Amino acid sequence: MKTVGVYLTELLAGYGVDTVFGIPGVHTVELYRGLADSPIRHVTARHEQSLGFMADGYARVSGKPGVCLVITGPGLTNILTAMGQAYADSIPILVISGVNALGKLGSGNGHLHELPNQQALASQVSAFSHTITRPQELPQVLARAFAVFDGARPRPVHIEIPLDLMSAAADGLPAVPARLPRLRRSVAEAAALAQAARLLHGARRPLLLVGGGAVAAAAEIRQLAERLQAPTLMTINARGVLPPEHPLGLSCSASSQAARQLMRDSDVVLALGTELGQTDYDAYVDGGFAIPGVLIRLDIDAQQLFRNRTADLPLLGDCAASLRQLLEQWPAGAVASRWEAGRVQQTAQAAWKELPAGMRQDIALLQQLRDAVPQALIVGDSTRQVYAGNMGYAAPAVQRWFNASVGFGALGYGLPAALGAALASGEPVICLAGDGGVQFTLAELGSVLECGACVVLVLLNNGGYGEIKAAMQAVEVATLGVDLHNPDFVTLARSYGWQAQRLSVGEALAPLVQAACERRQPTLIELYEV
Repeated sequence: MKTVGVYLTELLAGYGVDTVFGIPGVHTVELYRGLADSPIRHVTARHEQSLGFMADGYARVSGKPGVCLVITGPGLTNILTAMGQAYADSIPILVISGVNALGKLGSGNGHLHELPNQQALASQVSAFSHTITRPQELPQVLARAFAVFDGARPRPVHIEIPLDLMSAAADGLPAVPARLPRLRRSVAEAAALAQAARLLHGARRPLLLVGGGAVAAAAEIRQLAERLQAPTLMTINARGVLPPEHPLGLSCSASSQAARQLMRDSDVVLALGTELGQTDYDAYVDGGFAIPGVLIRLDIDAQQLFRNRTADLPLLGDCAASLRQLLEQWPAGAVASRWEAGRVQQTAQAAWKELPAGMRQDIALLQQLRDAVPQALIVGDSTRQVYAGNMGYAAPAVQRWFNASVGFGALGYGLPAALGAALASGEPVICLAGDGGVQFTLAELGSVLECGACVVLVLLNNGGYGEIKAAMQAVEVATLGVDLHNPDFVTLARSYGWQAQRLSVGEALAPLVQAACERRQPTLIELYEV
């Protein structure tokens, strides 16, 4: 008899899923019945929060949704933080959980892992949450999930399957084809795109603002930027849309005074896949963000077109597909006069000078790592070098710089997300983490080794939550709870089978990282600052 659990595996394979992240439990055993004989790889974590972060890193790099299997109750509550991070950053994650059997949901009778309403919890950090009540629902609900991933703002989806349905017969359900149908990307309205093309063509000082929702349109953005000779400012999640050497690319913070002046001087701004949110555009929370010129916004999310700064010309559609249409509608004739020569470089230099000396040193270190291992991805937790990089690091390509220090801002993201990125890319991943944040998910050292992934963990050890300690001192609050008793990270990493060594801050790091990447062995390099 084919069960619903086996049928679920067939459906996932039909949608092209090749990896799932899970921790088997008594409430998900039936979901594993057909998994071992399927083409889908299973990756085991030590904690469900890590599962979600792994799926997040995997999704960003692969372009496919990250899929997680979690148990009823604590499995779901543990992964909610990771779902919140993915929700904030528009990352497609499919979380499939168990739930108590039909007739026992929310009974309060003390069934194992029982919650009053776990769907209500998941619905706060997902595009939708659905409880399967009949086997016949499963194909439709999976189709809805992939419709979100393909055709809407890609956010987590949660599906819960009651225990009794997991083992129920799937007889009568339609056979799963080798490849299930997927949505085509939507294109903004042709008349609106033509209007946008005319506005941009006639602009004297056009500016492109590029967010994480536009990274799949890197080729189209480059073509448009070069056609316009427009400065192109990339937010944290869009770094690498234009490479560091491109004369129109700006990888400085959109909150810098130099970037804000550029926005004020622009007559037409095209914002692509960016929410114009605080963590990119008002990082210092001083209310100084403004776009006085004409604002064109292109986004897959209709509501987003009217948040933070209402679009003068809203364009609803996928960035890549819509930009291709816009370029095809480009008016004939030469483009009007442009920015003064050297304005992009002047802006970059002015933004660099705004940064404190220590932050510039940290960015210089990141540049050394980038140049030493150009194929590597850099994935960050919330730590000092990551904060610096967000203000001025230029990534060599899209999805080679991302972290969780902004948006939802969950600690513990770096190590598991680095593993997901490594599995998706097959390339070395440099993980930047601090001693405080890494201990949220430190046990995933074992998961990295099991997967044979090349992750180089650069761990800044300053004896606690250094950034929070500095913030408390700045406002004269007693520094309580920020100094930590840490383990010997080098010995601990070696006990997991990692290579490990300790450096003092300021010693040459890039050659060691390069050597570790060439060995393709999991390696921890502790930067000791205490």
